[in-house]
Amino acid sequence: MEISDKQEQRKNNFTDIKTFNIPFASEEIKEKISNTTNTVANPSKEQIIDQAIQFHLKGNISEAIKYYQELISQGCNDHRVFSNYGVILKNLGKLKEAELSYRNAIEIKPDFAEAYSNLGNILKDLGNLEEAEISTRKAIELKPDYAVANYNLGNILKDLGNLKEAELYTQKAIAIKPDFAEAYSNLGNILKDLGNLKEAELYTRKAIDIKPDYAAAYSNLGNILIDIGNLKEAELSTQKAIAIKPDFAEAYSNLGNILKDLGNLEEAEISTRKAIELKPNFANAHYNLGNILRDLGNLEEAEISTRAAIEIKSDYADAHCNLGFILCDLGNLKEAEISLIKSIELKPDFAKAYYALSLLKSSDDNMIWQKQLFSKSILNNKLKKDQIDIYFARANIFHKEKNFKESATYLDKANKLKLIIKPSNAKILINQSNLLLIESNKKDIKQEERVNYPQSIFIVGMPRSGSTLLESILSMNNVVNDLGESEILEESFLEKKRVNQVLTLAERYYKKIIALKKQSAITTNKNLYNYQYAGIIAGQIPNAKIIHCFRNPLDNILSIYRAHFDRGNEYSSSLVDCTRVYLDQEEIMTQYKKRFRSTIYDLNYDLLVSDPNKEIKSLISWLGWKWDDTYLSPHLNPRSVSTASNVQVRSPINSKSIGGWKNYKDMLKPAIEILTQSKKYQDLIS
Repeated sequence: MEISDKQEQRKNNFTDIKTFNIPFASEEIKEKISNTTNTVANPSKEQIIDQAIQFHLKGNISEAIKYYQELISQGCNDHRVFSNYGVILKNLGKLKEAELSYRNAIEIKPDFAEAYSNLGNILKDLGNLEEAEISTRKAIELKPDYAVANYNLGNILKDLGNLKEAELYTQKAIAIKPDFAEAYSNLGNILKDLGNLKEAELYTRKAIDIKPDYAAAYSNLGNILIDIGNLKEAELSTQKAIAIKPDFAEAYSNLGNILKDLGNLEEAEISTRKAIELKPNFANAHYNLGNILRDLGNLEEAEISTRAAIEIKSDYADAHCNLGFILCDLGNLKEAEISLIKSIELKPDFAKAYYALSLLKSSDDNMIWQKQLFSKSILNNKLKKDQIDIYFARANIFHKEKNFKESATYLDKANKLKLIIKPSNAKILINQSNLLLIESNKKDIKQEERVNYPQSIFIVGMPRSGSTLLESILSMNNVVNDLGESEILEESFLEKKRVNQVLTLAERYYKKIIALKKQSAITTNKNLYNYQYAGIIAGQIPNAKIIHCFRNPLDNILSIYRAHFDRGNEYSSSLVDCTRVYLDQEEIMTQYKKRFRSTIYDLNYDLLVSDPNKEIKSLISWLGWKWDDTYLSPHLNPRSVSTASNVQVRSPINSKSIGGWKNYKDMLKPAIEILTQSKKYQDLIS
């Protein structure tokens, strides 16, 4: 009898959420152990084999090892001994010894299909995927109806990137063994990678129907539901996996990612730390924790966690890439470039890394990656999201080379695809602006309340309008604590409407600032869409100052269209919707300025970069701050920056981007047509 080594093992995907496979379940051959001696020359040796197998079956591994080793030392030539001993060695992590043991079993019995299949498992674990494929195909050649071997070959082919063939062999495994829950679950994983999410969901649910206590399938289903967009259902499915298997480190890590996507960053951190507690050398959990800490703004800790993932798994391309992003945020651009190039060396078709590199000023000896970026093969079998990264990266390279026509071609390709995945949210934004304009008329605070609150500065306007530069200028003041693009104002407003309590909006807002441990005499909040709340801020937040950032509309719209935002700003992929949102925020802010002129400052980006000395002094004077020459050198600010401007803000103030729209005049025709219909912009392009 050959003993099974069924184990659950996870398979890494490019995405933050990792998928688990149930791979390489070795076949159990349930033979009745015979006490007869007619086929064995030495009965005592057969008895020892029988006893070894009995110990193995009962889980007494230490005794089984003694018996197997004794048999081998005596020159035993029984394929079962070497095969079963190989199972134990594999489970002990002694993969090279296990490989040798299986090869001995095959040498003794060349038609031993199960040994070829298990040898394939070992070779896969050793990273020898091509050899693993050959060995597993041999098992199928010897035994075509061998469900587990077909299933294992599907897993190997998935790792080799041959997803369609992987799907075929996994389907064969199911045809041979219709109640093969693990195969249904893995087929779901393969279909997920192929982008067939609905089918992936159906097959994974089938796995759960067959095996209701199948924790890994619930976790996989959670991953699929994330990609479909059903985050709450994904959360429930992953929690079910944990309920079935409370020590399921991978599920805790996946739950952390789901909670992150739901915006529950603190809970996400707790869940991911639990995964690491259960499995300290869990590279993916350290990597995921790095992502969460980055979103929380704890960039130094994020760097530590990501480096921990790399220390555990040095060839972890995703971690090297994310380390590059974190180092960009921290201003370590040279180190960032090294990490990103390393990720491409490990994963030559890594779309996300190419995009990140396209934003940096690369050194001349590191330009090989650009040839790879423009290779024909790089787009082969790519998901839409990866195609988008490649198109934006190519657009950035052509922009640097001043080949604006080709840049425009790739920008249009990227944004058209992005709109398919993430439809525009322009109507939602515009409707919300109008509703909040009405809401702002309802209540103003009394002037005498203002003296008890610290100064709160709200930076508002459109993305890519100079807001990150402004935040860097203001945070040169040591008293200022920047909140980043915090949503705590909107959260406070919604809580106040939902819960009828005595706390004012201002009290709720400052309570959240304290919870963020950001309390200081002055805070800046750079959630740009707070322009929608400008009237409510001016009327209900004591000692509030609102700075409205704006620039030439065509330069602004072009910059938004080129930005490739990681999340939010879905309208950015439509030039028409970019223009509509721009005009809406301009009109809304005009209305608020009529009512709250003394509270709102106009910061024209074009004037700021053309004459920073004059414009910054004017702003600092309006804020009532003492002048310091350091305000003129925001590029020297050591603070971390996690926005689309994290690279540009490290350069001295310059006016290079003014008038850049003229290079893309043809591409911008839809925006120009809308803008020039208004009286204000009818001479915009003349």
